[in-house]
Amino acid sequence: MSPSAASAAVIASGSGEGPAPRHVAIIMDGNGRWAKRRHLPRVAGHKAGVDAVRKVTRAARAMGIEALTLYAFSSENWRRPEEEVSDLMGLLRLFIRSDLDELVRENVRLRVIGDYRRFSADIVRLVDDAIARTAANTGAILVIALNYGAHAELVAAAQRLATRAAAGDLDPAAIDAAAIEAELDTADLPPLDLVIRTSGEHRLSNFLLWQAAYAELLFVDTLWPDFDAAALADAVAAFGQRQRRYGGL
Repeated sequence: MSPSAASAAVIASGSGEGPAPRHVAIIMDGNGRWAKRRHLPRVAGHKAGVDAVRKVTRAARAMGIEALTLYAFSSENWRRPEEEVSDLMGLLRLFIRSDLDELVRENVRLRVIGDYRRFSADIVRLVDDAIARTAANTGAILVIALNYGAHAELVAAAQRLATRAAAGDLDPAAIDAAAIEAELDTADLPPLDLVIRTSGEHRLSNFLLWQAAYAELLFVDTLWPDFDAAALADAVAAFGQRQRRYGGL
């Protein structure tokens, strides 16, 4: 099946040759390079990246993807220049204010993973309100990773289990993979099937490290602002053609 034919099949049926992914995560990379190639300020790339978020989230819903997780702001992004962090916070405010009504209308449930309470008080209020307004929705789940880092997530999970064990509420011998998964930010989400990273980089950058253990990884050269419904369809089609053995034959 050619890439274009595979894309058409995915758009029509929501899958490639194999089962469609239930949970897709995307490392949205390349906004700065997109802007630089056009001799624009970096914030222009981030604005274009927000437009790509809208296109891809709508496409994911149309394709029947149950959960879409987007790496919006990592715990390491605080190291960026203060002006750029401020621009990103402004775009987050804009996205929530402009797109929340659509999420409510389309029956999308918004989830946030990561320690977003480190953000300014007005952003925390916006996020809390968005989560509350969509909490009863029963359709697709949109997960935004804000101030998220997989190492911190795993450390926090280990600390909670250790606290329970020290209090005598948990037998240390009973701590297994399922117990750890139950303490992760993603505990009630479908298992992660596919991780996509745009812009040609080939690393996970501290994103969903536990969850990605048996996920399919796809690295594409497309810069995030240029990633659209067709690109997502190509990615899902590629996923459908892979054989997932989980260590078996």
